[in-house]
Amino acid sequence: MILRLLALLFFAGCVQAQPYPSRPVKIIVAFPPGGGNDFIARFIAARLSTSVGQQFVVENRPGAGGMVGTEVGLSAPPDGYTLTLVSNSYTANASLYKLRFDPLADMTPIIQVSQGPYIVVVHPSVPVKSFAELLALAKREPDRLYFASSGNGSVNHLATALLASMAGFKLNHVPYKGTGPALSDTIGGQTNALLGSPSTTLAHVRAGRLRALAVTGARRIAAEPDLPTVAEAGVPGYETTLWHGLIGPKGLPPQVVERIHAEVTRVLNLREAAELLQTDGVSPAGGPPEQFRDTIRAEIELWRKVVASAGVKVD
Repeated sequence: MILRLLALLFFAGCVQAQPYPSRPVKIIVAFPPGGGNDFIARFIAARLSTSVGQQFVVENRPGAGGMVGTEVGLSAPPDGYTLTLVSNSYTANASLYKLRFDPLADMTPIIQVSQGPYIVVVHPSVPVKSFAELLALAKREPDRLYFASSGNGSVNHLATALLASMAGFKLNHVPYKGTGPALSDTIGGQTNALLGSPSTTLAHVRAGRLRALAVTGARRIAAEPDLPTVAEAGVPGYETTLWHGLIGPKGLPPQVVERIHAEVTRVLNLREAAELLQTDGVSPAGGPPEQFRDTIRAEIELWRKVVASAGVKVD
């Protein structure tokens, strides 16, 4: 009996001493396959599988604006074998839904993976050639422009509401159930303006189906260097950024955070990473976990103010 107990203790010690990860790691994506969140998660998972020597598997758990999958990820054991890929919707949902978790206290930040702007686009029938002309038209004819979004409370809705507030024009908002329908109707002229991601809009801009006027980030983008930022073009201080990042449950061991952070940082520093991420209209981000936490905290506060001032309600 004593020998058996010693053997079990020895075995348990060996298991605990195994380096992380010693089995496959799951990355939860709280949205369906095929979107930007899914693209980023699979991009990171494939490269971590190679560099770490264990499989990183993406599991799509869509529903309730991303809350279903996020809740699953944050309620998992804090052992490093379930991570969650989050985006701006994570910070927006804090003001739109009654969450069953605290978006700051119940998670462990690991690393911001990507960042990129929206592009302000209009249908070619809109008689403007610049962002300044768009603002003038919106103020002169308050019922002329109709901005599409991927849904009430979506990040591009909130970004548009913030733009209207800071620029001082009336927002005529047309919510859709997803980015695809919003983009399709803007191209078709049923609506005539949109804040869209580069990955979904640039091909249509280059084909002449949409006209690009400005980008919402702090800097111009390499893909369209002649496009000014919104701040440059007439709304000083305005900035909204699309981003994705990895988080884990509360209490994730520091050694796990350090390992994943180091491996993802190495991936993001590869030239290949920048080239591939640009196909989705974003660029590598990186930075320490504390910086990512600060980004999440700041955005929660930003969207809380926008939701309150604009009276945003989810369907």
